[in-house]
Amino acid sequence: MLRRLPRQTDPNVLVGFDTYDDAGVYLLGAGEQALVQTVDILTPIADDPWDFGQIAAANSLSDVYAMGGRPISALSIVCFPEKESADVLESILRGGLEKMSEAGCTVIGGHSVRDEDLKFGYAVTGLVNPAHVWRNAGARAGDVLVLTKPLGTGVLATALKQGRAADEEMAAAIASMARLNRAAAEALQDVATATGGPGGAGPVHAVTDITGFGLLGHAREMAAASGVSFEFEHGKIALLRGALEAARGGFLAGGLKNNREFVGGCVGFEDSVAEEFRNLLFDPQTSGGLMASLASEAVPGAMAAFEGRGVAARVIGRVIAKSSPLLRVV
Repeated sequence: MLRRLPRQTDPNVLVGFDTYDDAGVYLLGAGEQALVQTVDILTPIADDPWDFGQIAAANSLSDVYAMGGRPISALSIVCFPEKESADVLESILRGGLEKMSEAGCTVIGGHSVRDEDLKFGYAVTGLVNPAHVWRNAGARAGDVLVLTKPLGTGVLATALKQGRAADEEMAAAIASMARLNRAAAEALQDVATATGGPGGAGPVHAVTDITGFGLLGHAREMAAASGVSFEFEHGKIALLRGALEAARGGFLAGGLKNNREFVGGCVGFEDSVAEEFRNLLFDPQTSGGLMASLASEAVPGAMAAFEGRGVAARVIGRVIAKSSPLLRVV
């Protein structure tokens, strides 16, 4: 559909909507600084309104971190049912505001509409050095793939809606979704700066965050944009507590099925990969982690940087020369 719209031409647009990147990037002034702009909105994924506000904020901020930027301001977006209590909205806004404050991002306004379905999110603006923008494209054969959060938020949220998620499992999932990707991005910045700067000149070759398209959907975008293929070791991919059981129990969101239908044709699985684990790789994530394609020699330093910032990152695969299938899970 977007291809049928008139194309705008602006030399200051460094990253627009014609690529698979996580946010737009717009050059400012003399070219020493650029804006990162993104927007995201969610339906409730947690029972507690304050938790939902926290998660929505962390999710909205994530794209800025994935581009190598620093969030500075945000506008809230609220769709709220007329019949719902104003106390619920206040709690959502408080949760979001606290998370935005943690990120050093100032909420400067917003917009609300009446809607039958509750939705909440933010339009976020950040700053980035235009020479140091991380992109989806750029992964190179020989790179190592690193993921900074476990998978499974989609199946657990589906289990919650059906009253089948244990309290301790949802508490762990909520904590993961509410955790900012700032520390993960800062660890990558540490590695990039120590070896000559981020972007194409350094060892951080490509970055994305794992959200609605699931791990394999976002991997497809990165691999296709980079002209390479990915191979994942499924035994190295971390899962949230209870996620495997939820997938085994059939708590599969509609988004998971859509992702599998869209991406499945370019994925090959070894017979040893169980069906429930395959589903988790298509599971739509909310406020998931960053996936980075790193030069292999930079991985020890990166893992140390992650650990030093309290990020439980894992090496989950490698980048290989382009082949068929585009993605392989062993």
